[in-house]
Amino acid sequence: MRILLVEDDALLGDAIQTGLQQDMQATIDWARDTATARISLAPGHEYQAVLLDIGLPDASGLQVLSHLRDRYDATPVLIVTARDQVSERIAGLDAGADDYVVKPFQLDELSARLRAVIRRSQQTVTPQLQIRDIVIEPARRQVYRAGRLVSLSEHEYRTLLALLESRGRTLAREHLEDAVYGNHGTIESNTVAVYIHQLRRKLGNDLIQTVHGSGYRIDASSNGD
Repeated sequence: MRILLVEDDALLGDAIQTGLQQDMQATIDWARDTATARISLAPGHEYQAVLLDIGLPDASGLQVLSHLRDRYDATPVLIVTARDQVSERIAGLDAGADDYVVKPFQLDELSARLRAVIRRSQQTVTPQLQIRDIVIEPARRQVYRAGRLVSLSEHEYRTLLALLESRGRTLAREHLEDAVYGNHGTIESNTVAVYIHQLRRKLGNDLIQTVHGSGYRIDASSNGD
């Protein structure tokens, strides 16, 4: 078992790392800021859970949580928060955290909560999305065509997922821009068209239809015709 601890307090982090390694017989990797955590949680990581402090030196720990959930990574996340910060607990749960533990806490409670969220995640089957010979596994952020793994950029993947989740409906370019980028500034007018072109090249020219004057769609029929 491998767990990522995200905690900037040196004394607390060392105690948690040592304690969990002994109590859970797990490998505990320790990141002290959000930048390191995001690198550690790159697609394809092997962590069974994340223990995430909110108050980190470079940014809120909630950014790490959003980074995971925005790409449909279902790795269990246990939030660590201060006793008097109820708003942080609510924000964490609303952002996709699986549970939280309040400082100060006992190590045995922390271990028990970690085991519980890991156990629940292993019992949950994340549905696959499929059209024709294309299979998407959201929990692992992986796409297969005819059984072979297809390498997609983060933006290509988000574009594909948005179209599949709205299968049978036409999505305007502006909607796809929001799905890919959120509200993070201005992008070039042809950016979505570039991602659509790349997806067609990798997954089949007839997968995504252009609805002139309206946007793009993936047909609701099983054959994508």
